[in-house]
Formats: sequence, C-alpha cells, structure tokens
Amino acid sequence: MKDKIISKASELFLKLGFKSVTMDDIAGEMCISKKTIYKYFCNKEVLIEESTSMVHNQVHQIIDTIVAKNYNSIHENFEIREMFRDMFKNNIDTSPIYQLKKHYPEIYQNVLSHEIDQCTQYFRVNIEKGIRDGLYREDLNIDVYVKFYYTLIFHINETTVSEREAQQIELEALEYHTRAMATPKGIEELEKQLKKITV
Repeated sequence: MKDKIISKASELFLKLGFKSVTMDDIAGEMCISKKTIYKYFCNKEVLIEESTSMVHNQVHQIIDTIVAKNYNSIHENFEIREMFRDMFKNNIDTSPIYQLKKHYPEIYQNVLSHEIDQCTQYFRVNIEKGIRDGLYREDLNIDVYVKFYYTLIFHINETTVSEREAQQIELEALEYHTRAMATPKGIEELEKQLKKITV
C-alpha cells in the first residue's frame, strides 16, 4: 500500500504541482481514507520526499536503459531529452522543479545534491564516449564541460516557471553544449538529430 500511495502521489505532484495537491486529493484519487495515508506518512513533506526519490530512481533507470542501447553520444543525449519531454508532457504548465525549489527548498536541496552527483557521472561518461567516437574534440577539459552543462541545465530548471519554456531552453542548451564540443563529424550528427525534433 505504501508504494501505491507513493506512486499515485508522484503522478499527481508531477501533473498538478507539489503545492496544490493535498492529502485529501491523494486519498480521493485512491478511494482510501486520509487516515490510511497518515499510517505510512506523518505529513505531506515526507510523502513528497519519498515521491521525488521514486521519480529520481525511475528517471535514472530509464537513462540507464537508453545508455545500454549504445547510441552514439550525441544521439544518446537527444534520446534522454525526449524521455524527459514524454515524462512531463501531461503536467501542469509550471515546472515541477521550480515548484519544489519555491515551496519545499529543503527537499529540493536534497534532490539537487543527488542529481548533481548522478548527472556529473553521466555527462562525464557521455563526453568520454563522444571523444572516443570522434564526435567531440580530443582537447576538451572534461571536468569544465561537465560543470558548464549541469550549471546550465539546473539553472534553467530552477528559474524557469513554465515547463514548456524550460524544455525549449533545455533544447537550446543541449545544442549549445554539443556545438561547443563537437568535431565536424559531431556537427553533422547534431544537425541530423535537430532535424528529427518535433517540439
């Protein structure tokens, strides 16, 4: 039952927003009493923590699945962007990350430190792979580019209220990041990926 509550809460939080969803809403959606929810979660903050943790794990499982398909590094980044777009396409217009930062800053800081660790690792592996494949330049300072990119992405999500706008700016950031690293062969692959995009 606990997992079912976390799952339903995550769905509602992403769709309607962390602030607007109440324990009553979750109970109503699940046809259970609010008392049942409080049996597992002493307050809404604890439920939000568990929900964000579950979403975080799901996201990274999907990223691992995409990475396992062994696309080239540029194609891989575009596949991951597509996955995020699909994941958040049914939500309200307000970015969930922006809301979390605004209304639950402590939970947000927790999520952020986990994300930065995992993203740093993922970006590093992606850049190393791109260099091996001749899509990214060999002379890159990998640490600096990893830092540039996650600073860009997290800043966009923290400061952009609209989810749609955040996704549009993220696409621009991905293009910017890729062009900064790419060899002529990498630019060709980037152009190919950009042509496939339906915004």
